[in-house]
Amino acid sequence: MASLSGIDFFVRAAETRSFSEAGRALGISSSAVGKSVARLETRLGVRLFHRSTRSITLTAEGALFLERCRRILCEVEAAELELSETRKAPRGKLRVSVPLVADLIMPTLIAFMRRYPSIELDLDFSDRLVDIIEEGFDVVIRTGEPNDSRLMSRPLGTFKLLVVGSPQYFAKHGTPQVPTDLLQHACLLYKFPSTGRLQVWPVRQEGEVELNLPAALLCNTTEALLHVVRDALGIACVPDFTVRDALANGELVTVLDDFNQHQSTFRMLWPSSKHLAPKLRVFIDFMNAELFKR
Repeated sequence: MASLSGIDFFVRAAETRSFSEAGRALGISSSAVGKSVARLETRLGVRLFHRSTRSITLTAEGALFLERCRRILCEVEAAELELSETRKAPRGKLRVSVPLVADLIMPTLIAFMRRYPSIELDLDFSDRLVDIIEEGFDVVIRTGEPNDSRLMSRPLGTFKLLVVGSPQYFAKHGTPQVPTDLLQHACLLYKFPSTGRLQVWPVRQEGEVELNLPAALLCNTTEALLHVVRDALGIACVPDFTVRDALANGELVTVLDDFNQHQSTFRMLWPSSKHLAPKLRVFIDFMNAELFKR
């Protein structure tokens, strides 16, 4: 257990970049933290911190050791929690950031609320890139590949972006046969709310540069774009799950499928140093099992 204490002191000091701050968080003196880290360095035979009168910073060996130590402490904490809460129902507040796709996510979240009424969901709908740890989220759902070593992730399912329009629109304006035909059409473009950037349509021929599409409408919600598409005023590029029913009943049709190579993945991400409390564990398992089955 002495070794675990030394590891805990080291991790706290590394995260706060201060023996004093680590000591305050642990309820001990800064010198006790410093001495514990020094004993750990002696035992390992490497220097974990560069020290100055004002601050401490990790050495390369310290940074490598930190990731291992976080995983060790996470496993210990999870084991203790599992033993202490095996008989307790999941409960408490769960802070979750989800993308602006309520039509996809809300039915599953509602089913989760019915299953686990003692868990309070605090939902943040946003497409911005959040800092999960700094902003205090328990878990987030986003697209793309994870690139933060501090996070754990689990894929939820894949989706495609599709170029769609109404049969009435194509009857009047013609159907694009190749991507460059889009230059002659009323394109309804999605604008990311957090950045103002326009979404790139993932249709192109080999060697073709990105098209500068003519904009009949710029909008930061897919729902509003689809209202205009249904009224035969233009075509849009939207996620497949937003138009599944409209495609099935013939209200909308897709075009340029042979030039579309897009596929992306929804993932759940949560801090790797965070123990899987029962409320978080059941949320991850439930969303993984149910989101793309509805």
